[in-house]
Amino acid sequence: MRDDQGDHPIYPVGLRLTGRRVLVVGGGHVAQRRIPHLVAVGAAVVLVSPEVTPAIEGIAGDGEIVWLRRGFEDADLDGAWYVIAATDDTEVNQRVSQGAEARRIFCVRADDATQATAWTPAVGRHAEVTVAVLGNRDPRRSASVRDEILEGLREGRIVARDQRDRAPGVVLVGGGPGDPELIAVAGRRALMEADVVIADRLAPRELLGELASDVELIDVTKLPRGRSAQQEEINALIVDRVRAGKRVVRFKGGDSFVFGRGYEEVIACREAGVPVTIVPGLTSPVSVPGLAGIPVTHRGVAHDFTVISGHLPPGHPDSLTNWDAVARLTGTLVLMMAVENAPHIAEALQAGGRAPQTPVAVLCQGSMPGERVVLATLATLAEKLRAATVAPPAIIVVGEVVAIAHPDRFA
Repeated sequence: MRDDQGDHPIYPVGLRLTGRRVLVVGGGHVAQRRIPHLVAVGAAVVLVSPEVTPAIEGIAGDGEIVWLRRGFEDADLDGAWYVIAATDDTEVNQRVSQGAEARRIFCVRADDATQATAWTPAVGRHAEVTVAVLGNRDPRRSASVRDEILEGLREGRIVARDQRDRAPGVVLVGGGPGDPELIAVAGRRALMEADVVIADRLAPRELLGELASDVELIDVTKLPRGRSAQQEEINALIVDRVRAGKRVVRFKGGDSFVFGRGYEEVIACREAGVPVTIVPGLTSPVSVPGLAGIPVTHRGVAHDFTVISGHLPPGHPDSLTNWDAVARLTGTLVLMMAVENAPHIAEALQAGGRAPQTPVAVLCQGSMPGERVVLATLATLAEKLRAATVAPPAIIVVGEVVAIAHPDRFA
């Protein structure tokens, strides 16, 4: 990189400042941004300034730096390895940089980079990698490029294949409600480091297109037989691939432990002696209403919320839900996997005491491009579902929080 004249190439270098004296002159906001990084690398920071910001005063009060409460003196440069001139007085900064030049100490000028012998890059760290970017004295450009690189490292999009975590094992990754932007950074990185990805139908499908060509992708929605047999097959697949020395990601929508049968897979792995790591996901019964502008709790309206699986209708012999007790709850109800049985559930809630006019929101394809909201009451829910031809996946929110979000529809 060159400066504006194009005749002074910049030589980038990493400084090891641990235990070495670094002089900072000036106690304003520039110093406030620089000092924490210097402290983090172990530099012996000496700050010279009559006044400082409250944040710097706190750092000095904790003994992390030495604060000389006065103006700059030439002798302050003695023994320094690196200097930052960051006052709002050009003459003082000039004295600092001239004194540093005479002593052959590299000096950063906050007011005029053309007069400096060093520039401060935009710096960030991920794992054992330090990223430093110099954008020809354009700090915004430097910071933007740095952030792009760090995001790529954290998400696994920028990775040296031979430096991936190659240890055999399984990572249970919750992919969130569907939008690929809503997966955890750790989850995205796990995908990029995987040898095998075993994915559910509701896992964010766009992310699968970013996998390397040598990653084995297994779509478990295509496995044969019933639900229990399918889960046994998934468990066997996970264990088999890990025993073959592979790093496996079990990729699900939402969170693996919220109606995702994730802990069944944890148990199977532990019984087989397979190491398991968990990356939680944004759980749909909270995140999907939130994205639609519906809070599951609201001060003075709902102080609790209950998440219930509706895959079995009220009265089914295998159902573990006491719908009479649920009907007596005064908080928000969030129903998952309940589209088919929603009319029966609405009847059971009303029979148990919930008012027919209780507001209901049906959130279809939450966070996805086809997202839509169908509003109803318990009394009209069955009719509204038919009229809107609602199909899974959808989340149903029952309670006054729906009216809070849509006051015009529930006046």
